[in-house]
Amino acid sequence: MAALLRSVRFLKLSPLGVLQTTGSKRTGPPLARLCSRAACGRWTGALPLQSRHVCENTTSRVWPYAVGGVRSYAVATEQRDEASVAVRSRQAEQFDWALTKLDSSVRRTGRITKTLLLRIFHDICRKGYPSGNQALLLLRSCGSLLPEMKQDERTELAHRVWDELQKLEAQYDVSHYNALLKVYLQNEFKFSPTDFLAKMEAANVQPNRVTYQRLIAAYCQNGDIEGASTILGFMKSKDLPITEAVFSSLVTGHARAGDIESAKNIFSVMRGAGIEPGPEAYLSLLNAYAEIGDLENIQKVLEAAESADCGLMDRDIMQVISTMARFGHSQLVPEMAKRLRHGRGFIPDAMNLCLSLITQGQEDTAFYILKAFPSLQSENTVEDFNIGNFFLRHCINADTPLEKIVGYCKELQESNMHSAPLSFTLSCALEAKKLGTSLELMKLFKEQGFPIRPHYFWPLFTPHTKEKNVAGVMEVVKGMAELSITPDTDTFSDYIFPAFPSTEAAQQAIKVIYKYVRVCVYPATYFLYNLIASMSEEQMQAQEDKLRSFFNQLQAEVHNKYTLHPRHSRASCFKGRFGDRESFLEQKLVELKAENKPLNTVLRQLIQALSANEKLQRALELKQQYEEEMTPGAYAALINLCCRHNNVEEAIDLKRELSRKDPSVTLDASKSFALVKTLATNGRAVDILKEMKEKDVVLSNSNITALFHMFNAVVSKGGVDTVRRLQDTVFTLGLAKPTSNLCSPLITAYLENNDFSGALDASFECQKRYKQLPRIHDIIVALVENGDTDLLQKVMDFVSQERGEMTMLYDLFFAFVQTGRYREARKIIETPGLRARPGRMQWFAEKCISAQQMEALEQMADMTAKLFECDRDDMYYYVLRLCKETNNWKKAEAMWTKMQEENVIPRERTLRLLADVFKSNGQEVPFAVPEVMTLSSTSYTGSMLTLCKKGKAKEAYSVVQDAEKNGVILGPSPYDVVIRALLAEGSIEEAMAVKDIAQSHIPNFKLSEIASSLLIIAQSKKGQVKDALEQLKLMFQSDQIPMQLAITRVVQAMGSHGDIAGIQEVESLMKNLSTSLNLSRMLFVNNLTLAHIQNGDLEAAVEILEGIYTSPDGSNSSMSFIFRKVLEADNDQALDKLSAMAERLANHFACYRPATDLFLQLLENDKYEDAKFMLAVSIAVSECSILPQPLLSHASFCAQVGKIKSLMNLIPDFAEKEVLYAYLLKSHVVDEDLTSAKALHEQMQKEGMTVDELSLKRLAGLYRKVGETLPFPDHSFHFYTQLLLSKLLFFWEYFCYFRFMVSSH
Repeated sequence: MAALLRSVRFLKLSPLGVLQTTGSKRTGPPLARLCSRAACGRWTGALPLQSRHVCENTTSRVWPYAVGGVRSYAVATEQRDEASVAVRSRQAEQFDWALTKLDSSVRRTGRITKTLLLRIFHDICRKGYPSGNQALLLLRSCGSLLPEMKQDERTELAHRVWDELQKLEAQYDVSHYNALLKVYLQNEFKFSPTDFLAKMEAANVQPNRVTYQRLIAAYCQNGDIEGASTILGFMKSKDLPITEAVFSSLVTGHARAGDIESAKNIFSVMRGAGIEPGPEAYLSLLNAYAEIGDLENIQKVLEAAESADCGLMDRDIMQVISTMARFGHSQLVPEMAKRLRHGRGFIPDAMNLCLSLITQGQEDTAFYILKAFPSLQSENTVEDFNIGNFFLRHCINADTPLEKIVGYCKELQESNMHSAPLSFTLSCALEAKKLGTSLELMKLFKEQGFPIRPHYFWPLFTPHTKEKNVAGVMEVVKGMAELSITPDTDTFSDYIFPAFPSTEAAQQAIKVIYKYVRVCVYPATYFLYNLIASMSEEQMQAQEDKLRSFFNQLQAEVHNKYTLHPRHSRASCFKGRFGDRESFLEQKLVELKAENKPLNTVLRQLIQALSANEKLQRALELKQQYEEEMTPGAYAALINLCCRHNNVEEAIDLKRELSRKDPSVTLDASKSFALVKTLATNGRAVDILKEMKEKDVVLSNSNITALFHMFNAVVSKGGVDTVRRLQDTVFTLGLAKPTSNLCSPLITAYLENNDFSGALDASFECQKRYKQLPRIHDIIVALVENGDTDLLQKVMDFVSQERGEMTMLYDLFFAFVQTGRYREARKIIETPGLRARPGRMQWFAEKCISAQQMEALEQMADMTAKLFECDRDDMYYYVLRLCKETNNWKKAEAMWTKMQEENVIPRERTLRLLADVFKSNGQEVPFAVPEVMTLSSTSYTGSMLTLCKKGKAKEAYSVVQDAEKNGVILGPSPYDVVIRALLAEGSIEEAMAVKDIAQSHIPNFKLSEIASSLLIIAQSKKGQVKDALEQLKLMFQSDQIPMQLAITRVVQAMGSHGDIAGIQEVESLMKNLSTSLNLSRMLFVNNLTLAHIQNGDLEAAVEILEGIYTSPDGSNSSMSFIFRKVLEADNDQALDKLSAMAERLANHFACYRPATDLFLQLLENDKYEDAKFMLAVSIAVSECSILPQPLLSHASFCAQVGKIKSLMNLIPDFAEKEVLYAYLLKSHVVDEDLTSAKALHEQMQKEGMTVDELSLKRLAGLYRKVGETLPFPDHSFHFYTQLLLSKLLFFWEYFCYFRFMVSSH
């Protein structure tokens, strides 16, 4: 084919039958010689992919970015290295995310962002092993979906994607070449179709119909009718269908060649070929006239399209507007804009038009379109909606002249379309790091009286600071100076100083900087500066550690804030089970009667066997013979048998006898429904339903289904009135909730009698009474088929009123499609503002698949091509499912070709289904088939993660085992999540089993830091101290940092086991750790002491503690942990020894912390007398007021009223009474004891104490809960939050200034 096209200039061509076009200089005859592979191939649509290595001379050619140039194409070899399963699994998961993200963006907005596309592209390249589908997704996105990029940039990006993925051995088939052609057409990139075909041939990729159509479009885009005619001749010789797309291209081609009359005559040729011109053809002619600015003919074409029922959408009109602007006819845009209907999908399409026009330098036209946007403002919130943010941002990014941007801002503000356009534009310029534009905008900002803050310049500093670009930083500083803005402390410390490589360079630069700025001291900073300045040097040095400690704590605190089977089938399946038992049971019954033994069990079994074999007469005889022995179960089986045989009288008699014998007995739901169906025409049916309600018969889901079938059976038996009566009874009694399914039998009764008016009224009644609209689709279909326009209008009005206009339109659309009225259906689906409803379309698709209605399903897929937010892959997937069921591979092939024409990116499930259709019919698959394993691993991973989040670790472990059994390999992350979940609940063996599974598939797999820490914690809890220590060593060898809790638990476990050497080894390991874990300073001391106590060496334990408490820095260290453990172990000997030590430290060394800890632990363990004795012998009464804060540091202690009151009794002169009362008040609130809380509040007021805000808030909540009036004013939580923040702000400014002063010194 390529050789043919190269020699086309030497050929004499004759007319082409129906494809002969007036005014064309050359057309193509049937051609005898074509490229060999195309000539002999059976494939006419998507041709098979034959992968092989590309010749060296082909791959070495360079792609010239110019007219006539061509890119070097290749197909990746199939002999590629095997990717690891884990990598491919992650790739599939990543592609699902990428496809969902891009597809969602395209369906919502009609565009994607360059940032998102590049992020996905880099991620795919970084992970390697790109699939064919990923390549197709990226290529497709490099065209008109990027309106914010220039056309040449988009083409360059497409080339880059092609080359990079080719290096990564992505497999390219015909769909990839077609996607690249589409990108070329959208970007108007000039290339040589001849060389393009040559490269496809060199890569062993056969072109298909879509390829030829797009090559024709490429020729026509350049006005080359001769080249287009040659390909047309080839398509004709291959019997490839000539579609509307080809004719539309020819319209463009003749127009671009300067022959507008021939372009117009293409419509006659189309009709001669049996193709009625559609929207695509009319749009091509409109664009042709738009290029030459012929408004008169544009209006004529629009009128012709309307008269031909080819409704053009807003998107089509916008394309004509874009053409007018690009070809210099912007003055015609207002006239064309009047044709816009401003439907619901108008906004995203108009935004894309504006972005594209700005990119092409047509800002004024774009602004005119922007002003035509429908108002989004409400009456009361004028400033809540700002129209034009996207416009202003893209103007900045596209470097639109600042004068124009300022003019747009002024007009937007004057027209109340934007509340602060200039401010927003400045933020965009700063975000885009455009220094010159930002400074000019700031000058305008300042001229209008708005303040300019130093932090406005931070985005401009950021890139220069990161790159340590001193010159760039200085440029920004000079800009600040021009605006008389002085850098503040944060600007200096975070953005200016870090750019310099050394202290000397910074000092030198500061001198330069101070030529432009002066030091600015804010009032608060000035105050704090004087505060520090008033302190002497000795005071500063003495308080330095405390200040640093305080500010570190404050910084951390602030950081923390920011099938129903027929009865005969059932009987037949029981025959094999009971047929041989009848004679045995009858014999057994005779024997039991002769022996005068109970007969009821055997009698029930015999009647059930006879019932299964439908032997009603024999069963009734047995009942008559052994009436006194009949059980409820036997009666129930016999009643059910009578119902199946429609023996109404006998069923009533049996039910009456059963009720007389045992009034409490109730038939189950299925037998009751069988009786109701039998008695449908008898008034007794309602009585059976009432009895079910009285005896609280509960209906299961299967019973509800049985009820539906019972209603349907009554339709033919009793008619409309009977069904209505039974339905009303069931719903009124509350036996079942009204559903569309349960309401539908009533509508069925009317439809079977062709009473459409009655069916409609009944459906309306169900909507009014039960909010259900049963079988409305079938009613509308019947009305459409009968042409009853009056009733059709009635139903449309009602549905529109009850369920909305969009629901009504979809109902009408589906009815038209099902009845074959496709023209009317297309008008409905092209209604402006109509959005895709995936649920409704899936419902109709399933209906078509079930009824094997291929034409209706295909038509729906075709008509929804331009439907806003329509998932095109879903539409084709439904058609392919039906192709699979009907084994129609030719239709599947046609759908694959259509997907390429439409540029649809198929999901993996679609490709697998399509490949399955081809393979089952012995056809070659023209693309790389995604592995099924990927989907399976994704499914397992999702299930495992969900179970772990719900705390069901054991169930997640079962899923891992199941995946392993089925040969499914997961990525390292899912394994790690399950291991962590198992260790968190202490299941060490199961966790290690998962680890072994992971390592068998992923050799380098190892436990993460969190998992390793959790393993140490679990081992420590179970007393496996040596194993925990080994795991800790292993973490250090692997450069992993253990969790603080892991170190704490393993050391505590060692202390409990008396492992002194182990504690010392862990302490040594922690000293060599470069990172601080903020461990308690007493962790190793307390547990080492506890280990000595466990080993019986009390003297060594006391010696360690006394050494700590007699040192200058250890007097305030807590040993509550040791006292608690000793008290829990009931070790009196150790307690006596430690008590004596605490008394000695208190009385001789004035070190009260051990005594305080012991005192608290005694109170905690309800040893009141021992605590009182401890207080008496250890602390003088005059020193009680100096008891330290640890008394209030125990949450469990301070949340119990009794213990707090015990503390108050023991220490009546406690110094921190306000704090103690606050805890006591909190305890009363927790106990909901308002009386005690009131009394305490009054006592605090009498003693002149200030009740803190938090306590007042708690007390107010208790008042409200009890329902009493508050005796004091209450404020909102917002008030207390602001109060707290104002306090924190003071300390934060102080901290910031202190940090600045320290860094300066």
